[in-house]
Amino acid sequence: MRNGKRKILWMLSTVMLVVACSPLLAMAAEEGEEYVPEMFATPWSLLPPLVAIVLALITKEVYSSLFVGILIGGIFYSGFAFEGTITHVFQGGIISVLSDSYNVGIIVFLVILGIMVCMMNKVGGSAAFGEWAKNHIKSRTGAQLATILLGVLIFIDDYFNCLTVGSVMRPVTDKHNISRAKLAYLIDATAAPVCIIAPISSWAAAVTGFVPGEDGFSIFIRAIPYNFYALLTITMMIGLSLLKVDYGSMRVHEDNAIKGDLYTTPDRPYADAEKEIVEGKGGVIDLVFPVVLLIICCVIGMIYTGGFFSGTDFITSFSQSDASVGLVLGSFFAYVITIVFYLVRRVIRFDECMGCVPEGFKAMVPAILILTFAWTLKAMTDSLGADVFVSELVKTSASGMMNFLPAIVFLVGCGLAFATGTSWGTFGILIPIVVAVFQGQNETMMIISISACMAGAVCGDHCSPISDTTIMSSAGAQCNHVNHVTTQLPYAITVAAISFFIYILAGFVQSAWIALPAGIVVTIAVLLVIRKITGKEAA
Repeated sequence: MRNGKRKILWMLSTVMLVVACSPLLAMAAEEGEEYVPEMFATPWSLLPPLVAIVLALITKEVYSSLFVGILIGGIFYSGFAFEGTITHVFQGGIISVLSDSYNVGIIVFLVILGIMVCMMNKVGGSAAFGEWAKNHIKSRTGAQLATILLGVLIFIDDYFNCLTVGSVMRPVTDKHNISRAKLAYLIDATAAPVCIIAPISSWAAAVTGFVPGEDGFSIFIRAIPYNFYALLTITMMIGLSLLKVDYGSMRVHEDNAIKGDLYTTPDRPYADAEKEIVEGKGGVIDLVFPVVLLIICCVIGMIYTGGFFSGTDFITSFSQSDASVGLVLGSFFAYVITIVFYLVRRVIRFDECMGCVPEGFKAMVPAILILTFAWTLKAMTDSLGADVFVSELVKTSASGMMNFLPAIVFLVGCGLAFATGTSWGTFGILIPIVVAVFQGQNETMMIISISACMAGAVCGDHCSPISDTTIMSSAGAQCNHVNHVTTQLPYAITVAAISFFIYILAGFVQSAWIALPAGIVVTIAVLLVIRKITGKEAA
């Protein structure tokens, strides 16, 4: 007991000493001069997210890991000053990201979807759809292919994709004993990888805005066949399902799921949501109607923010839409109409609908917490100039390696998106550099390199545990977040390695007709070799 008290007193004394000796952070050397930390645009700027990622993978605990990364970012920014660290972490970080209108819109969208899912469960729509699927989808392979198909069809926005596909397909995959980790992988792999090759999506709108001096939409269309990571990820998913092969830690989860354990690990943060499912009350229409309505309303909401109803054409309005506001407007109207629909059908009372509001919010709390920390960590990284560091690194290494540049850009995009958890930020850093290198010289290489940038950004985003898409895929599948990250990493790394070598090939042949078929053949060959080594999974 005395030793415990001594340790506490020693720790308090140390903290007080640090506070007393820490210099106040000078925000400006002179009036009007912007503060620039000593570690700005240095390799140290990438350390905070890397520490958070490594800790999350080692400890299997994401909240504290993210906060440690945030704290390191604050310390680096302040020059190891106590007051400056605390101020930057909270005022420049957590409070700042939660007061950002775009981020708040995404949180509101998450909450509304959580409420709608709760209502669909309450009326029995999810259970009824699960029974329908049980009679019409006869195998594990069929359930996985149906999940992939739905994910490909919902190409509007990755956030919307993650939560909608998870809500619809969870009863189906559960019936066929597919692990939550495998469902999370299928959701994640059909979110950003599909959105980045869909011309009408929020991602296409983001990319077109980063191509200075060019027709951004035309460039995006021409880059699709060269987006090897996205296209080979889809090939990988279909191959895994048809060949009935799994490897790495996913194999453990799938073997356990076949025996009846969908989670494998004791930590089941969303297990209580299953208690909300009611059987024998509603019908399949009670799930299908809200989902279809949600898609229609969100599309209308997005084109509304892009000026479609003010005379702008559909493509342009979609390309300049505000995804955050559009998804909030669309989901809100879908929510209101769904309540009316359920009340008319008399499958739920109004007070029960309102009771789903706190329940739906509660179901999304884990995702909202992780998202908030992830956004804060990104803010720390941005304040340390990680984007400037990577930009200069790419510029200095571009000359003299033109044929290898797509592969180099792909690797840099992977690393930057993995460390920062953002694809769109990676687009903004790398695409202008690529355009500057090739503009007016070799248009084909410019398009290949832009596509390599998009593919690398999606790959890093797909692998990163601090990516908002990865976080929402865990929420959509109701899977432990670290389980999702560790099980999908071997699959994502396999496709990334193949994509890297195909980008080297594309840099020399400069033809999608040669490079893409080669990538597909190599992916299938790798899966066949893995199945030969590991064997097929149990039926």
